[in-house]
Amino acid sequence: MSAEPIPTSPGPWCPDPMRQQRADYTLEDLLALPDDAPRVELVDGVIQVTPSPTLGHQDTASLLWLWLRSHAPDHLRVAQAVGVGLSPNTSRQPDVLLYRAEVPADRFRLRPSDVVLAVEIVSPGTRRVDRFAKPGEYAAAGIPFYWRVEQDPVHLYAYRVGDRVGPGGERQYELVADSAELIELAEPFDIKLPIAEITP
Repeated sequence: MSAEPIPTSPGPWCPDPMRQQRADYTLEDLLALPDDAPRVELVDGVIQVTPSPTLGHQDTASLLWLWLRSHAPDHLRVAQAVGVGLSPNTSRQPDVLLYRAEVPADRFRLRPSDVVLAVEIVSPGTRRVDRFAKPGEYAAAGIPFYWRVEQDPVHLYAYRVGDRVGPGGERQYELVADSAELIELAEPFDIKLPIAEITP
């Protein structure tokens, strides 16, 4: 079943209020968004416009992308703000992510099984979502590693899916390292990341 085109209006694009109320948007509907639509995420059938990132957020994300691109092994690739379909009615866009190199370059959305690491850079407008909602969703979808980067000062928290399960039986992340100076990890590859190198 193909998605119905999302009607456009003379003003800036916004989601249809009735469909938002019904929470019946799907991943297919995202394909029909007009070119002038803002950056959005789809959460349980509701389209959420994501706040514009700060310059500091973008600098940190770019520096981390560059570091990962320079250090990741050949079987992994790095991207910024690419959608990941977590379920038929939920799609998130991690600020930075590592994905498997065999994924075709013409893909516009990744599956959780394509993603090895999802990273969120926390901004004032995204604290609650980045600290609580997204890690729960990423872990439940089976993304093995999650990093959360706090700003002012830059501090990286590295998580991996552990043996803990949530109230619904879903697996949860456990903290494996955190530092404002140096992150050393053996997974998803051998990492020795000086935090100064991702600090604007």
